Amino acid sequence: MSDGQRVIIREAHAKINLCLEIIGRRQDNYHDITSVMQLVGLSDTLTFSAAETLSLECDHAGLAAEGDSNLVLKAARLLREASGIQAGAYITLEKQIPMSAGLGGGSSDAAAALRGLSELWGLQPGKDDMLEIAMQLGSDVPFFLGGPTALVEGRGERVTRMPSPPAGWALLVSPRYDLQDKTRRLYASLTRNDMSEGIVTHQLIAGLIAGQFPPSSLLFNGFERAAGGVFEGLDRVRAAIMRAGGRDVHLSGSGPTFFSLYTAAEENKARRVHEVLQGEGMRAYLASLIR
Repeated sequence: MSDGQRVIIREAHAKINLCLEIIGRRQDNYHDITSVMQLVGLSDTLTFSAAETLSLECDHAGLAAEGDSNLVLKAARLLREASGIQAGAYITLEKQIPMSAGLGGGSSDAAAALRGLSELWGLQPGKDDMLEIAMQLGSDVPFFLGGPTALVEGRGERVTRMPSPPAGWALLVSPRYDLQDKTRRLYASLTRNDMSEGIVTHQLIAGLIAGQFPPSSLLFNGFERAAGGVFEGLDRVRAAIMRAGGRDVHLSGSGPTFFSLYTAAEENKARRVHEVLQGEGMRAYLASLIR
C-alpha cells in the first residue's frame, strides 16, 4: 500500500436475537420468522483500500481457506455486478466474532463489505438494490444494513427499525462445536410445537417503544428445544453459566451461543460473572448493547 492511499475501516458488529419466533415453513422451503435483533459491541474489523484486483486477507485460517466462497468476497462481486464496474479492492478481515455461533458474524461482515466498498468505489446504490444483494448473501444480511435494533420478518428481508433498549450489557457464552450445516439441521429438527404466531415478539416491541429494558419473560427463541438435541452437552453449558452467577440464559439465533442481559446499573455483576466464566476456560464476552 502506498503512502497516503485511502483506507476505509468498518466495524462489523455481532447480533443477538432478543426474540425469535418461527412462524412456519414457506412454499419455497424456507421458514417465515419474526424476530427482534439487536447489535452488540463485539465486532469484526474490515479495512478496504483500492487495488487492481479483488482480494481478501483474513487472520482466521478457516475463513482464509474458503477463498472465493467467503461471504465478503461474494458481497464484493455482487456489488460490482449490480453496479456494472470492474474495480478491485484489497480487503483485510480481523475476526473477533465466533463463527457459526448464532451471532451473525459472517452476515455482518458481508453487510460491512457492501457499505465499505460502496464508499471506496464511489457508489450510491439505492436501498432496494442493497436489499436485493443482501438477500442473495444470506437471510440475516439485510438486518445488518439497518439496525441497531429492528423487527425482522419473512425470510429476513423485511426489516423495520425499532427503538433500542435502554443502555445495558449482553454476557455472551459461545461454546465450540464443529457442526456442518448447522442452520439446516436446526430447522430440520423443528416440530409444530416449536412454532408460534409472533405474539411474544410484538409484546417485546411494545415494551421497547415504551422505553423498557427487555424483561426475561419476553426473551424467547423457537430453536431452544431443537438446539438441545443438535448440540450435544449444551445443557451443561447453560448450567455452568448459572453456577457462575449468571441468570436468565437465552439462546441467540440458531445457537450455540447463550446470552444474558444486564442493565447499565448491573454492569459490575455482569463483569464478575464474565470473569468467572473466562477463568473456567469458557469463551465468554461482555458486550454493550448498541444504541
